[in-house]
Amino acid sequence: MPTQQSLIRVRVWDLPTRLFHWALAVCLSGLLVTGTVGGAAMAFHFRFGYAMLALLLFRFVWGVVGGRWSRFSSFLFSPQATLAYLKGESHPNARVGHSPLAALSVFALLVFLTAQVVTGLLSDDEIFYAGPLTHMVSNATVSLATFYHADIGKWILLGLVLLHLAAVVYYTRRQHRLVSAMLHGDKLLSLPALPSRDDWLSRWLALFIFGLCIASAYWVSTLHALVY
Repeated sequence: MPTQQSLIRVRVWDLPTRLFHWALAVCLSGLLVTGTVGGAAMAFHFRFGYAMLALLLFRFVWGVVGGRWSRFSSFLFSPQATLAYLKGESHPNARVGHSPLAALSVFALLVFLTAQVVTGLLSDDEIFYAGPLTHMVSNATVSLATFYHADIGKWILLGLVLLHLAAVVYYTRRQHRLVSAMLHGDKLLSLPALPSRDDWLSRWLALFIFGLCIASAYWVSTLHALVY
Protein backbone atom coordinates (compact mmCIF):
# COMPACT_ATOMS: atom_id res chain seq x y z
CA MET A 1 0.00 0.00 0.00
CA PRO A 2 1.53 3.39 -0.97
CA THR A 3 2.53 5.74 1.82
CA GLN A 4 1.38 9.34 2.05
CA GLN A 5 4.85 10.46 0.89
CA SER A 6 4.76 8.27 -2.24
CA LEU A 7 1.38 9.52 -3.44
CA ILE A 8 1.23 11.96 -6.35
CA ARG A 9 -0.86 15.12 -6.14
CA VAL A 10 -2.86 15.66 -9.34
CA ARG A 11 -5.26 18.48 -10.19
CA VAL A 12 -8.44 16.60 -11.05
CA TRP A 13 -11.29 19.08 -10.53
CA ASP A 14 -10.80 22.49 -12.10
CA LEU A 15 -12.10 25.58 -10.33
CA PRO A 16 -15.18 26.06 -12.59
CA THR A 17 -16.28 22.48 -11.91
CA ARG A 18 -15.83 22.93 -8.17
CA LEU A 19 -17.79 26.18 -8.14
CA PHE A 20 -20.51 24.54 -10.23
CA HIS A 21 -20.73 21.64 -7.78
CA TRP A 22 -21.23 23.81 -4.70
CA ALA A 23 -23.52 26.29 -6.49
CA LEU A 24 -25.64 23.36 -7.63
CA ALA A 25 -25.90 22.11 -4.03
CA VAL A 26 -27.03 25.55 -2.82
CA CYS A 27 -29.48 25.96 -5.69
CA LEU A 28 -31.01 22.52 -5.26
CA SER A 29 -31.40 23.06 -1.51
CA GLY A 30 -33.10 26.39 -2.17
CA LEU A 31 -35.46 24.80 -4.69
CA LEU A 32 -36.43 21.99 -2.32
CA VAL A 33 -37.08 24.37 0.57
CA THR A 34 -39.00 27.04 -1.37
CA GLY A 35 -40.98 24.42 -3.30
CA THR A 36 -42.03 22.77 -0.04
CA VAL A 37 -42.93 26.04 1.70
CA GLY A 38 -44.88 27.37 -1.29
CA GLY A 39 -46.86 30.61 -1.09
CA ALA A 40 -44.75 33.73 -1.26
CA ALA A 41 -41.61 31.56 -1.31
CA MET A 42 -42.50 30.54 -4.87
CA ALA A 43 -41.06 33.82 -6.14
CA PHE A 44 -37.68 32.66 -4.84
CA HIS A 45 -38.39 29.17 -6.16
CA PHE A 46 -38.54 30.60 -9.68
CA ARG A 47 -35.32 32.53 -9.15
CA PHE A 48 -33.55 29.41 -7.95
CA GLY A 49 -35.00 27.62 -10.97
CA TYR A 50 -33.54 30.13 -13.42
CA ALA A 51 -30.20 29.91 -11.61
CA MET A 52 -30.37 26.12 -11.93
CA LEU A 53 -31.09 26.47 -15.64
CA ALA A 54 -27.97 28.63 -16.07
CA LEU A 55 -25.88 26.12 -14.10
CA LEU A 56 -27.09 23.16 -16.13
CA LEU A 57 -26.46 24.95 -19.42
CA PHE A 58 -22.94 25.71 -18.22
CA ARG A 59 -22.30 22.11 -17.16
CA PHE A 60 -23.41 20.73 -20.51
CA VAL A 61 -20.97 23.03 -22.30
CA TRP A 62 -18.18 22.52 -19.76
CA GLY A 63 -18.65 18.77 -20.09
CA VAL A 64 -17.33 19.18 -23.62
CA VAL A 65 -14.68 21.92 -23.32
CA GLY A 66 -13.75 21.86 -19.62
CA GLY A 67 -10.87 20.29 -17.74
CA ARG A 68 -9.89 16.73 -18.68
CA TRP A 69 -11.70 15.01 -15.81
CA SER A 70 -14.75 17.28 -16.02
CA ARG A 71 -15.45 16.23 -19.60
CA PHE A 72 -18.20 13.70 -20.11
CA SER A 73 -15.87 11.66 -22.28
CA SER A 74 -13.66 10.93 -19.25
CA PHE A 75 -16.44 9.17 -17.34
CA LEU A 76 -18.55 7.72 -20.12
CA PHE A 77 -18.19 4.01 -19.32
CA SER A 78 -19.58 1.10 -21.28
CA PRO A 79 -21.90 -1.41 -19.55
CA GLN A 80 -19.05 -3.94 -19.70
CA ALA A 81 -16.68 -1.53 -17.92
CA THR A 82 -19.31 -0.85 -15.27
CA LEU A 83 -19.86 -4.56 -14.66
CA ALA A 84 -16.11 -5.12 -14.46
CA TYR A 85 -15.87 -2.33 -11.89
CA LEU A 86 -18.59 -3.96 -9.79
CA LYS A 87 -16.54 -7.17 -9.87
CA GLY A 88 -13.54 -5.31 -8.49
CA GLU A 89 -11.71 -4.82 -11.78
CA SER A 90 -10.92 -1.12 -11.56
CA HIS A 91 -11.02 0.98 -14.71
CA PRO A 92 -7.96 3.31 -14.98
CA ASN A 93 -10.14 6.43 -15.10
CA ALA A 94 -12.03 5.31 -12.01
CA ARG A 95 -8.92 5.91 -9.89
CA VAL A 96 -8.71 9.53 -11.03
CA GLY A 97 -12.07 11.10 -11.87
CA HIS A 98 -15.53 9.60 -11.50
CA SER A 99 -15.90 5.87 -11.05
CA PRO A 100 -18.49 4.06 -13.21
CA LEU A 101 -21.03 4.17 -10.36
CA ALA A 102 -20.34 7.85 -9.68
CA ALA A 103 -20.67 8.52 -13.40
CA LEU A 104 -24.13 6.92 -13.41
CA SER A 105 -25.04 9.13 -10.46
CA VAL A 106 -23.82 12.28 -12.23
CA PHE A 107 -25.70 11.51 -15.44
CA ALA A 108 -28.85 10.60 -13.54
CA LEU A 109 -28.73 13.88 -11.60
CA LEU A 110 -28.17 15.91 -14.76
CA VAL A 111 -31.03 14.16 -16.58
CA PHE A 112 -33.55 14.51 -13.77
CA LEU A 113 -32.47 18.05 -12.88
CA THR A 114 -32.99 19.00 -16.51
CA ALA A 115 -36.40 17.32 -16.50
CA GLN A 116 -37.31 19.17 -13.31
CA VAL A 117 -36.25 22.55 -14.69
CA VAL A 118 -38.02 22.02 -18.03
CA THR A 119 -41.26 20.88 -16.38
CA GLY A 120 -40.99 23.84 -14.01
CA LEU A 121 -40.87 26.19 -16.97
CA LEU A 122 -44.05 24.50 -18.25
CA SER A 123 -45.88 24.34 -14.91
CA ASP A 124 -48.87 26.36 -13.72
CA ASP A 125 -50.28 26.31 -10.18
CA GLU A 126 -53.47 27.97 -11.52
CA ILE A 127 -53.33 30.53 -8.69
CA PHE A 128 -50.37 32.90 -8.80
CA TYR A 129 -47.43 31.43 -10.66
CA ALA A 130 -46.95 30.00 -14.14
CA GLY A 131 -43.79 29.04 -15.96
CA PRO A 132 -42.65 31.25 -18.86
CA LEU A 133 -43.23 28.50 -21.44
CA THR A 134 -46.79 27.55 -20.51
CA HIS A 135 -48.28 29.64 -23.32
CA MET A 136 -46.28 27.70 -25.91
CA VAL A 137 -47.83 24.28 -25.25
CA SER A 138 -51.29 22.76 -24.81
CA ASN A 139 -53.20 22.70 -21.52
CA ALA A 140 -52.75 18.94 -21.38
CA THR A 141 -48.96 19.34 -21.59
CA VAL A 142 -49.03 22.00 -18.86
CA SER A 143 -51.08 19.69 -16.61
CA LEU A 144 -48.73 16.76 -17.21
CA ALA A 145 -45.63 18.91 -16.61
CA THR A 146 -47.12 20.37 -13.43
CA PHE A 147 -47.98 16.89 -12.13
CA TYR A 148 -44.49 15.55 -12.82
CA HIS A 149 -42.77 18.64 -11.39
CA ALA A 150 -44.76 18.72 -8.16
CA ASP A 151 -45.50 15.07 -7.46
CA ILE A 152 -42.85 12.92 -9.13
CA GLY A 153 -39.66 14.71 -10.14
CA LYS A 154 -38.86 16.28 -6.80
CA TRP A 155 -39.04 12.91 -5.04
CA ILE A 156 -36.77 11.29 -7.61
CA LEU A 157 -34.26 14.10 -7.11
CA LEU A 158 -34.49 13.84 -3.33
CA GLY A 159 -33.77 10.12 -3.59
CA LEU A 160 -30.78 10.73 -5.86
CA VAL A 161 -29.40 13.38 -3.52
CA LEU A 162 -29.73 11.10 -0.48
CA LEU A 163 -28.06 8.28 -2.42
CA HIS A 164 -25.25 10.67 -3.41
CA LEU A 165 -24.73 11.77 0.20
CA ALA A 166 -24.73 8.16 1.39
CA ALA A 167 -22.08 7.29 -1.21
CA VAL A 168 -19.93 10.25 -0.11
CA VAL A 169 -20.11 9.11 3.52
CA TYR A 170 -19.32 5.51 2.54
CA TYR A 171 -16.27 6.38 0.44
CA THR A 172 -15.05 8.96 2.95
CA ARG A 173 -14.99 6.27 5.63
CA ARG A 174 -12.86 4.20 3.26
CA GLN A 175 -10.26 6.99 3.13
CA HIS A 176 -11.41 8.46 -0.20
CA ARG A 177 -11.23 12.22 0.30
CA LEU A 178 -14.07 13.15 -2.00
CA VAL A 179 -15.19 16.31 -0.23
CA SER A 180 -11.71 17.80 0.19
CA ALA A 181 -10.90 17.06 -3.47
CA MET A 182 -13.98 19.02 -4.50
CA LEU A 183 -12.78 21.91 -2.34
CA HIS A 184 -9.15 22.30 -3.46
CA GLY A 185 -9.30 20.28 -6.68
CA ASP A 186 -6.43 17.86 -6.06
CA LYS A 187 -6.34 14.11 -5.49
CA LEU A 188 -3.52 12.03 -4.08
CA LEU A 189 -2.95 9.13 -6.48
CA SER A 190 -0.71 6.10 -6.38
CA LEU A 191 0.01 6.31 -10.13
CA PRO A 192 0.69 9.32 -12.39
CA ALA A 193 -2.27 10.78 -14.29
CA LEU A 194 -2.76 13.67 -16.66
CA PRO A 195 -4.12 16.69 -14.74
CA SER A 196 -7.09 18.81 -15.70
CA ARG A 197 -6.27 22.19 -17.17
CA ASP A 198 -7.00 24.80 -14.52
CA ASP A 199 -5.18 27.98 -15.45
CA TRP A 200 -6.47 31.54 -15.67
CA LEU A 201 -7.21 31.26 -19.37
CA SER A 202 -9.54 28.30 -18.84
CA ARG A 203 -11.16 30.06 -15.89
CA TRP A 204 -11.85 33.18 -17.95
CA LEU A 205 -13.30 30.95 -20.65
CA ALA A 206 -15.57 29.35 -18.06
CA LEU A 207 -16.67 32.78 -16.82
CA PHE A 208 -17.50 33.85 -20.38
CA ILE A 209 -19.50 30.66 -20.99
CA PHE A 210 -21.34 31.05 -17.71
CA GLY A 211 -22.18 34.66 -18.60
CA LEU A 212 -23.80 33.43 -21.81
CA CYS A 213 -25.70 30.80 -19.83
CA ILE A 214 -26.99 33.45 -17.40
CA ALA A 215 -28.10 35.59 -20.33
CA SER A 216 -29.90 32.59 -21.85
CA ALA A 217 -31.68 31.78 -18.58
CA TYR A 218 -32.71 35.41 -18.19
CA TRP A 219 -34.07 35.43 -21.75
CA VAL A 220 -36.15 32.34 -20.97
CA SER A 221 -37.53 34.08 -17.87
CA THR A 222 -38.82 36.95 -20.05
CA LEU A 223 -40.76 34.77 -22.49
CA HIS A 224 -43.87 34.80 -20.33
CA ALA A 225 -44.09 38.59 -20.58
CA LEU A 226 -44.09 38.46 -24.38
CA VAL A 227 -47.69 37.23 -24.46
CA TYR A 228 -49.03 40.29 -22.62
